[in-house]
Amino acid sequence: MKAKRFKEEQIIKIIKRAEAGESPKDLCRELGVHQQTFYNWKSKYSGMEVDQLKELKRLPEENNRLKKMVADQGLNIEVLKEVNSKKW
Repeated sequence: MKAKRFKEEQIIKIIKRAEAGESPKDLCRELGVHQQTFYNWKSKYSGMEVDQLKELKRLPEENNRLKKMVADQGLNIEVLKEVNSKKW
């Protein structure tokens, strides 16, 4: 897979420049990207701030951690139920 030339933070700054009034055509020429690439970026990152992007990247890691915790708790509950169900 081809390496990305621009990081997400840079892309957000480019979109902000376009929203501030710069022409997308001129921006694309300056950056050396196709206009369709710019519009794809705009559809994906429009309205985001850099800190929101970092939060968005952090969320899947946190979700995975929480899912693992729930699975472990489920196993612990099953083991305790099994132990308690035995007659002593």
